[in-house]
Amino acid sequence: MAYLYLAGAIVFEVTGTMLLPVSQNFTRLLPSVMLIAAYTLSFYFLTFAIRDIPIAIVYAIWAGLGVFLVALLSLMFYGQSLQWQAILGLVLIVSGVVLVNSYSGAHPQ
Repeated sequence: MAYLYLAGAIVFEVTGTMLLPVSQNFTRLLPSVMLIAAYTLSFYFLTFAIRDIPIAIVYAIWAGLGVFLVALLSLMFYGQSLQWQAILGLVLIVSGVVLVNSYSGAHPQ
């Protein structure tokens, strides 16, 4: 169940981040409220994930997959392209998250 909370935290964090440009520096009310709610829910879900998974592992997965998904969604929704070096970096981030998760011994029972 802890990994479901972590997945929810990632989804809400990515949602909030994707709403940042839409809020236009917090000048548009609805996107601003939505992004604040998304970030709040993200941290709320993180509190449940860290009950069963060490915080270092939770944060590595949350941050790593968040960065990867924001980069991917920014390409899809905002047309922001990445150079090959950035793509390589993203692949390394995901690889690192997989390694940390696979060998951490942090899988909840």
